[in-house]
Amino acid sequence: MAQEKEYPVYGRIDGPIVMIGFGSIGKGTWPLIERHFDYDADKFVVIEPDEANHNFLRQHRLRYVTDELTPTNYRDVLGRLFERGKGFCVNLSVDTSSLDIMRFCREMGVPYIDTVVEPWAGYYFDTMDNEARTNYALRQAVRDEKAANPGGTTAVSCCGANPGMVSWFVKDALQMLARDTGRDPRAPDSREGWAKLMQELGVKGVHIAERDTQARRRPRPRDVFVNTWSVEGFIAEGFQPAELGWGTHETWFPENGHRQTTGCQAAIWLERPGAITRVHTWCPTPGPQFGFLVTHNEAVSISDYYTVGSGADPEYRPTCHYAYHPCDDAVLSLHEMFGSGVQQKVHEILDVDEIEAGGIDELGVLLYGHEKNALWYGSRLSNEETKDLAPYQNATGLQVTSAVLAGMVWAIENPEAGIVETDEMDHARCLEVQRPYLGPVEGHYTDWTPLVNRWEHFPEDIDESDPWQFRNVLAT
Repeated sequence: MAQEKEYPVYGRIDGPIVMIGFGSIGKGTWPLIERHFDYDADKFVVIEPDEANHNFLRQHRLRYVTDELTPTNYRDVLGRLFERGKGFCVNLSVDTSSLDIMRFCREMGVPYIDTVVEPWAGYYFDTMDNEARTNYALRQAVRDEKAANPGGTTAVSCCGANPGMVSWFVKDALQMLARDTGRDPRAPDSREGWAKLMQELGVKGVHIAERDTQARRRPRPRDVFVNTWSVEGFIAEGFQPAELGWGTHETWFPENGHRQTTGCQAAIWLERPGAITRVHTWCPTPGPQFGFLVTHNEAVSISDYYTVGSGADPEYRPTCHYAYHPCDDAVLSLHEMFGSGVQQKVHEILDVDEIEAGGIDELGVLLYGHEKNALWYGSRLSNEETKDLAPYQNATGLQVTSAVLAGMVWAIENPEAGIVETDEMDHARCLEVQRPYLGPVEGHYTDWTPLVNRWEHFPEDIDESDPWQFRNVLAT
């Protein structure tokens, strides 16, 4: 008989663990919590109004409630489930206000974690002011709460794969780049130290560069949105304006761009949906590729964290944005949706058993503009590896759920840290917890720039004096 693998137990959680939402990420996070924490199973409860997920919950004898959290009932529903000063809130839902739930949990003395700053239902599509629909605005509200109520019970904001894990990769990549250029590779002990290190290394910017090559065995039907993670989440962020952290090396400004006038002022937004805004980027497997400039919290938080100075005109700030090539079925789904102007009513998340062999989710950070040109650093996790590592999820899911696990461990070990983003956490400790679930984590240098292999038949308005201008990265 094969011996069952033993997993490290990182601590005890007394009181209720309340998971809000039980979609693909919830299903994958639950077994990691079961493996790595000591807790009372009868105090694990899921808030899940979607009947499609109830059968799984019943099969695994997991307690659940069917309430749909709203602005008028969330305090009552959560108040019935939590015990003051005990438990943990794991918010993996859509259409619930991360800020309101976070604030309530901190009032109750309950640790909290989420993977995105999520608003209440209707915000993404019913808000007509595009600036108000940006992730900058959502993040700034959380940062304002942090400033108004510093310290206290730990609440980890935006701790999935990205945002989340990629912020830890940035620090690992900076240490690798420092070592490979003959500098001191030791981790700085402050935000200011990390920002100075990035500046001294000459990093002009960061792409969150991802290529998902997971593919299903049978063709995608028409009128079905297929993805490797939450379809609702992807559509919502894809319809938000394209958004990016704006670096001090940029000499050009897009005609449809808008600057922020309040808060940290580290980002700009474009008058165009992110899911149809393309950028040139690079990943190890495909090499040069198009990515979508989908808005993400880390685009703002990384640019903000590594700023030297402050405001709209600091001494140094890197450009940062997502450059996402989802699985091919998701690309086709996007084309169909934006082409028709109608969202598909049927959504499908690729199950591990319907994915062809050989596909991976290659998710990392591309640090560019320095003396070694560009460095991609990240996870190259395959679906086959994922099957051996953890149940109920594909490679994309495991990169997210393992980051949730790492964030929970950090929160338990730092119970009075207040509201934190992943940039502010101990990246080495978090990756120590997460790395066993990430497959190969590698660094790759490349001499590619956005000026390589441009189509000479169709002249473009580009800046050949500096390959890493956003003017060159943005696809016309």
